[in-house]
Amino acid sequence: MNAANRLPAASIYSILVCADCAEERNVQKSKVRIRVHCCGVNFADILACQGLYQEKHPLPFTPGMEFSGDVMEAGKAVTRVKKGDRVIGVANTKALAEEYIADQKLLWTIPQGVSYESAAALPVSYGTAILALEHRAQTKPGETVLVTAAAGATGLAVIDVASHILKAKVIAGAGSEKKCSLAFQKGAIQSVNYSETSLREEVKKLTDAQGVNVVIDTIGGDIFKEALHSLAWEGRIVVVGFAGGTIPSIPANLLLLKNISALGLYWGRYRDQDFPVFSSALSSALSYCQAGRIQPHIGAVFKLEEVNEAFAHVTQRKSTGKVIISIS
Repeated sequence: MNAANRLPAASIYSILVCADCAEERNVQKSKVRIRVHCCGVNFADILACQGLYQEKHPLPFTPGMEFSGDVMEAGKAVTRVKKGDRVIGVANTKALAEEYIADQKLLWTIPQGVSYESAAALPVSYGTAILALEHRAQTKPGETVLVTAAAGATGLAVIDVASHILKAKVIAGAGSEKKCSLAFQKGAIQSVNYSETSLREEVKKLTDAQGVNVVIDTIGGDIFKEALHSLAWEGRIVVVGFAGGTIPSIPANLLLLKNISALGLYWGRYRDQDFPVFSSALSSALSYCQAGRIQPHIGAVFKLEEVNEAFAHVTQRKSTGKVIISIS
């Protein structure tokens, strides 16, 4: 059964009104009440609703991991933001609602000139891209980066950061010519349509058999295996997710023969395990966006009452870039 068929039959919309308000009528001293304007849709939200995400949430729950909005009310101990500020924030759940109560630690002020939609597209996708490329793979200027699912939200963010911030050369892997074309527009210098040809063989041709220095993979399965074989000497592959549904194994001899490294990146864990690194990535994304050095690609915007259609848009692979729910 595919992911689309596992979506809940009942509408999610009826519970997406004010998730935290029912629990906290009064804002605690370190908390902030946000009027949500936009919420980013992530594949992880859908997996969580299906009970397939690595973090299991007790039912019932409201999804939503990233949002933008205005500060309505701040507790007495809040110093990071004030009433009226435009902010973005991150959450485990509950952000897909008209109002959300957040800890001040998990809020960042939106710079002037950055829209609510663009801001809501930054935390997960660009936070992941920056951590994967800079922190985990330690990508250097001039290196070649191969990104799979290149037309997705994270894929386009990786292209944006790698090409425009780190000055790396990007090869985009995607499943159609249309998606490859979008990756070119974003900054990739070469592309591979792996629905029609072998990713491994094409990368070999494109790099004169040298391979790539860095791979950022969100798919898993056979695409991961081909990408792994495409690494150059001392290359690094960063495992971000398994959107293809299959978790691959890594033959240890491949790591040994070319001295390559396989690295994992679970973006959300940095919030708990190394918050300074987590926060720095988000601050960098906002700074880059304000300066015009990155441009989040908004593929589609849905209203709150269209949340089921938005989720289906993602699971049916119709989306490119970030899908946004417009709350108000």
